[in-house]
Amino acid sequence: MPDRRGGSGAGFEMSSYYAIGARPLAAPRLSSDERADVVIIGAGYTGLWTALECVRRGLSAVVLEARSVGFGASGRNGGQAIPGWRKGVPDLIRTFGAERARRLFALSEEARRSVLSLIAEEGLECDLRQGGHLLAAARRRDVEGLKREAEALASFIGYGEARFLTAEDVRERVASARSFGGLLDMGGFQIHPLKFALGLARAALRRGARIYEESPVLEIEATSNGVRIRAEGGDVRADHAVVACDALPGGPAPWLASAVMPVAAYQIATEPLAGADQLIRGGLAVSDTRFAVNYYRISADNRLIFGGGERYTVRPPATIEGFVRPFLEEVFPQARDLRIEHAWGGLVSITRSRFPDVGREGRLLHALGFSGQGVLLTALAGRAMAEDLIGRPDMLREMEGLSPSRFPGGEFLRSPLYSVGMLYHAARDRL
Repeated sequence: MPDRRGGSGAGFEMSSYYAIGARPLAAPRLSSDERADVVIIGAGYTGLWTALECVRRGLSAVVLEARSVGFGASGRNGGQAIPGWRKGVPDLIRTFGAERARRLFALSEEARRSVLSLIAEEGLECDLRQGGHLLAAARRRDVEGLKREAEALASFIGYGEARFLTAEDVRERVASARSFGGLLDMGGFQIHPLKFALGLARAALRRGARIYEESPVLEIEATSNGVRIRAEGGDVRADHAVVACDALPGGPAPWLASAVMPVAAYQIATEPLAGADQLIRGGLAVSDTRFAVNYYRISADNRLIFGGGERYTVRPPATIEGFVRPFLEEVFPQARDLRIEHAWGGLVSITRSRFPDVGREGRLLHALGFSGQGVLLTALAGRAMAEDLIGRPDMLREMEGLSPSRFPGGEFLRSPLYSVGMLYHAARDRL
């Protein structure tokens, strides 16, 4: 039976490494009826950015979170802030045309600046390291695509932060022989994802937002003049509602279920390493071009944090360390004897297009399916929805339609159907 606090539980009740050093918000549970201009379902990055941007614009906002702030993907992800979109500039041009491609990249840059500005203005202690991001070519056939992306960023966009690296250049920065080259983007950075989520929540609270934890939503109802959200502890009436609960299955908005596919992702954190900077130099965050992406970085306390492989079922592996370690040792054979001190999992939601699904239908708005780019692009979605709510729809209209197609198969068949395709592409990673 689904757990109303956030789906089936999905085996992701385990605490992540990030929970150890983060100070919980300890927000109250909803215990009475409330009224607001906007009610937001979900206290991950999307919901919190939306709340912050709403109160900045004079709207009252209530956030309902089934678990705790950052419990889902926002608080347990890889901590990598990767500029741009999941698809590169040549793909943007092919899909949307030259002018819209430029506009979309400019919006992604606004999102990057928003995150960095908030960290600076609020003094958020989230282990920010601005060492850049490296997209490493895991296969020889990926090199030409990275070269084209570097050229498009420079000549078409006029973006000066990125450049192509040869395999030798990559090895000077990452102690691995598994890369055939890479795209280095010095606009990228890394954060402690849960500390950032909690800091974002506190910034919204200071400006007047109301956040309730352990307050799962049971029903969303349209009324004659707004919406009524029935939750454990009370009802919230508002002019508009925002669905921002993303990847967790069994949520309160089943009509959005076909927009995304939840994918299980797993990570490990090693013991603190004396020579961590010799493994990955200069605070660089790294991900690769595999279909089932490997991603890794050195944390503020000198641990190697490594995520690898994906599972297309919410059933966790027998042991997370046993699942992730082969990917770790393929990239870093010298890590074979390192002790793993933490292992955890979580769900990330993807769309068919890998662009987020953002939109509005009547008084209901939604943003979900950030497909691994949520550290930055959720800031953009939150701002777009807040702007729309005060009568400025241009940004939301720019984001609507980025992910027009839904997954086939309905609630029960879409995962098995899609898994077949995913396993095929994952198998190609090994070729």
